[in-house]
Amino acid sequence: MSSFPWLTTLIVLPLVGAVVLWALPSTARAAARQVALAFALVELALTGAAIGAFDIGNAGAFQLAETHSWIPAFGVSYAVGVNGLGLVLIAMSAVLVPLVVLAAWREQGSEKAATDRLRQYLALVLLLQAFIVAVFAARDLFFFYLVFEAMLIPVYFMIGGFGGPRRRYAAVKFLLYSLAGGLIMLIGVIALYLHGPGGANGFLIDKLTGVTLDPTLEKWLFVSFFVAFAIKAPMFPVHTWLPDAAEQAPAGTSTLLVGVLDKVGTFGMLTLCLPLFPHASRWAAPVVIVLAVVSILYGALLAIGQQDMYRLVAYTSVSHFGFIVLGIFAFTSTSISGSSFYMVNHGFSTGALFLLVGFLGARRGSVRIDAFGGLQRAVPVLAGLFLVVGLSSLALPGLSPFVSEFLVLVGTFATQPAAAVLATLGVVLAAIYILWMYQRAFHGPVNVAVAGLPDVSARERWVVGPLVALMLVLGFVPAPALNLVRPAAQVTITQVGVTDAPAVAEGSAK
Repeated sequence: MSSFPWLTTLIVLPLVGAVVLWALPSTARAAARQVALAFALVELALTGAAIGAFDIGNAGAFQLAETHSWIPAFGVSYAVGVNGLGLVLIAMSAVLVPLVVLAAWREQGSEKAATDRLRQYLALVLLLQAFIVAVFAARDLFFFYLVFEAMLIPVYFMIGGFGGPRRRYAAVKFLLYSLAGGLIMLIGVIALYLHGPGGANGFLIDKLTGVTLDPTLEKWLFVSFFVAFAIKAPMFPVHTWLPDAAEQAPAGTSTLLVGVLDKVGTFGMLTLCLPLFPHASRWAAPVVIVLAVVSILYGALLAIGQQDMYRLVAYTSVSHFGFIVLGIFAFTSTSISGSSFYMVNHGFSTGALFLLVGFLGARRGSVRIDAFGGLQRAVPVLAGLFLVVGLSSLALPGLSPFVSEFLVLVGTFATQPAAAVLATLGVVLAAIYILWMYQRAFHGPVNVAVAGLPDVSARERWVVGPLVALMLVLGFVPAPALNLVRPAAQVTITQVGVTDAPAVAEGSAK
């Protein structure tokens, strides 16, 4: 095993990139795009090298680990490490960030003032990436909480400083929801530490896992963590910040917000709620499953009624996160593996959908469905890309979201058949909201306002093309990703103290 500090390097590199962008002298600021892209691509290359140093045969264990005393008087450490799930989520962010940089390449125009704004925006993107890697790698609970809250800062400015006409309202709403959830979790973090072993490294998650707690206290601590993660996820009924944020934020911000940042919620449920509070997790599972099914159906139904494409995609994410949470709390290795894989596939699929909607908005000046019509004839390549990505969102076989959604439903059916049957209705509704949107915007008579719109440029093909390729590859050959997340799912089943459904466990092992 390599002793190289892979995770620390992956945290520090984009942080350095953000500082470099902010410190660029006025004479060099025109090169901000190239600088940001260079840092993002180096981060991607280093992530590939970190995967090479990771022992895939032991993907259920936390590897590439580092632990350093930070604030010993309070038991706080700088501790990082990843299992297979954390590694694939870091890899997903490493793929999406350079594509977001490319998508924003001409977003602010070419004037000096606009170029300077873009420099500031790209610096925030790299800063956010540093926090994303840190939160997926954190193995000290207090360090996790600090990064969990720190992520709000760049996102707040990315929405409030660079979004639409109601950007300040959307940014403040996002901040208030997230801060409220974070403060509730902080109470649980402190209480868990006080009931743990204490000492110089008392906040280490490994030390807090398996601590014996009073049953009532354990339930309250579970709730304090779960509420914060449900807001971040987002789940019904604490999801209302997301449509406003997605509608007002730039396309790249929405891509990172929904494609990556919201995964912190479901990641936290898997890596903190379940192992730290196993008895409370089993106690809360029936209610959480009901909320997950409601999220699936409610998000899909609201998506059908949207005219704004950003809001439509946001509501589809409420529905998709319902599937992820359902798989987590069904407590089978197959459903949890499906949920873990779903996080990655949702990031690629929904990220690509937001970016394509951004391309349409840049051309038309609007993302309302009724502002378009006949786009397939005007911009055939863009229409084709939109169709493929839309079909991935409704989990068409052959594209990677189908694999994860199928695993969630099959695994859930083994323990919660009624919930699985109801959740299947979400697949039907997904076909309605995606195909209906596509039919209204891309078919029918050509709207005179879109007749002369340009088709996708070479740069835009480089933005969306890799995501489509990944969805196709993982759709036909999902084993590399599943081999990383399945061992972690099996470890989680053991930690929660449930017996895997025999048929599901047997099928997962094949």
